[in-house]
Amino acid sequence: APVSAFPPGSRRIVDIQGRSIGVFNLDGEYVALRSSCPHQGAPLCLGLVRSLVVSSRPFEVSVDETQAVIKCPWHGWEFNIRTGQSVFNPHRVRVRRYEVTVE
Repeated sequence: APVSAFPPGSRRIVDIQGRSIGVFNLDGEYVALRSSCPHQGAPLCLGLVRSLVVSSRPFEVSVDETQAVIKCPWHGWEFNIRTGQSVFNPHRVRVRRYEVTVE
């Protein structure tokens, strides 16, 4: 698809060799994730995209706008779009991330 089909902040779900892949334009950085939540196979890339909410201590929260997170539409599992790592257990649970090239 042409780059114009992916304006900043957009996402498109594409089918590549039988796999559903979400392609995101995060402020000019193109990222692709497998659109299947590892929990129960939900269409992950149809979920809500937002910034990461962080907390360093009780009753203190902030928003890290440099980190884009996608939330599974079925059960709310959250994943960092740039890395594929889960927010709740980044060392063990992740979704497949694919390299994107612009030609």
